[in-house]
Amino acid sequence: MSSTDNKTYKGQLKRWNDSKGFGFIGAEDEDRDIFIHISELKQMTRRPNIGDVITYQIQVQDDGKNRAYNAHIEGVEVFKSKRNNNISLKNKWVVTSIIIAIIAVTYFVIA
Repeated sequence: MSSTDNKTYKGQLKRWNDSKGFGFIGAEDEDRDIFIHISELKQMTRRPNIGDVITYQIQVQDDGKNRAYNAHIEGVEVFKSKRNNNISLKNKWVVTSIIIAIIAVTYFVIA
């Protein structure tokens, strides 16, 4: 069973394989590099680049290896929550429906 550490760490992204979606952070407080998967950065507005400063927490996996989780790239915006995005999408649908209805009514009144 894996265990998690609530302490926040910081390190620089040393290696990144964008096609496979993972890389390694050179941690300030660790002797070895920390594995990071793209799923831990899913809330970021861009993909990571080598040299980015990553803030993260550590999860110790069953095999004893450390993995970054709850990570973010310093200085990069975070996506708004999905709940807000769904509300925005709903509002866009309502506005689009109203515009289509106005166009349809106008067409039939003129015709």
